[in-house]
Amino acid sequence: MSKKKQMAIGALVHANGSHAASWLMDEARPHASTDIDYYREMAQLAERGKFDFFFIADTPAARTENLKVWSRSPLFMNVLEPITLLCAVAGATTRIGLGATASTSFYEPYNIARLFSSLDHISHGRAAWNVVTSANDYAARNFGLDRLPPHADRYTKAKEFLEVVEALWDSWEDGAFVYDKATCQSFLPEKQHLVDHKGKYFTVHGALNIERSPQGRPVIIQAGASDTGRDFAAEHAEVVFGSSGNLDGAKGFYADLKGRMAKFGRRPEDLKICSGISVVIGESEQEARDKLESWQDLIHPDVGVMRLGQDLETDLSDLPLDEPVPEHCIPKTSNHHQAYFNEIAGMIRQGLTLRDIAKRYNRSKANFCGTVQQIADDMEHWLEVGACDGFMISFVALPSTMTDFVEKVVPELQRRGLFRHDYEGRTLREHLGLARPENRNVAAAAQGLAKRA
Repeated sequence: MSKKKQMAIGALVHANGSHAASWLMDEARPHASTDIDYYREMAQLAERGKFDFFFIADTPAARTENLKVWSRSPLFMNVLEPITLLCAVAGATTRIGLGATASTSFYEPYNIARLFSSLDHISHGRAAWNVVTSANDYAARNFGLDRLPPHADRYTKAKEFLEVVEALWDSWEDGAFVYDKATCQSFLPEKQHLVDHKGKYFTVHGALNIERSPQGRPVIIQAGASDTGRDFAAEHAEVVFGSSGNLDGAKGFYADLKGRMAKFGRRPEDLKICSGISVVIGESEQEARDKLESWQDLIHPDVGVMRLGQDLETDLSDLPLDEPVPEHCIPKTSNHHQAYFNEIAGMIRQGLTLRDIAKRYNRSKANFCGTVQQIADDMEHWLEVGACDGFMISFVALPSTMTDFVEKVVPELQRRGLFRHDYEGRTLREHLGLARPENRNVAAAAQGLAKRA
């Protein structure tokens, strides 16, 4: 009997949960978003569940408009810098992968290469970088711009950015630092490879001042849903966060993205697609749905409308809540999150009222809502029919929904042979079944010798 396909599971963690009203729930802890002990507890809980990775999303900006509305749902208004956070979490965990968002629009390649290489060393090989181009103009204004550059331009810059970062990660061969006291030689000069890059966006001449990291390089994560974003992921990403809120959409995304990889000389197994889901568990399906509905009722109407307007990139605040949103309110194009834009536009075209859209909108994540058995059934079905390689779970209320998942769903997945009982390796690459990449300079030299032979 062949072994069943094993699913990858990541935890997307916001302070009190990903729900727009999570901070209002009884279990929510004030100031959790800047409490490192709290994040350590959440990471240890996820590690107890044998998750592949613990992930922190980020944007380098506070909101500076509509502050009364934002005060009712303070997402990213008071948060720790994520790489700093994960370095602190690394010391409180031993196996779980540690991923964070950092923007190619507002960093320099050398900074990112050094930061994530350091995290990989500090965690003994558990680092992952979520490569984003940023998707709000609040961030742009912090870095000398009025608004984000066009979507295509941001991806062109991101491609060059990532290529420079990966070259810097390979600027030392494995084993370059020998610390040989007898010969008074700390490193082997021939194992350094200078990066000499001059491109449209970046000029870099030098080498990274840290040895090659335990994973060779940190795992590359990406989440773009546009055509440009999919090509970028097919060429570079090792984990992709799927952004389809239904099974058919997820299957289509999976087949399309895996199908693009061959033109970049990559195999489908070189990339893990983790569908974004949220999970609500009850003793019955009705209990789970009632629980979710009670949380939805906590969302202030102003917050629901503002979230829609932000992701649709237009102001909906002057529209009546209990009437359908006119289709002419849908902008012709999106410059931020294509998947979120399409989700909202689709509901508008269905004729739903503004209030109903605000309550249903889940930022392109599927809601798995039901008993332990039902949730395990759904996860197994998505895996079996080619909708994903695993799941990126947004825990809507913390710590309760993660605790329920770890204590109830994980044992059921293990019983079905779909998920590990324990970690078999130490690095995130080992958890995900991803190869440790060979240093490009060593590979190029080997190819050159082979051609001359």
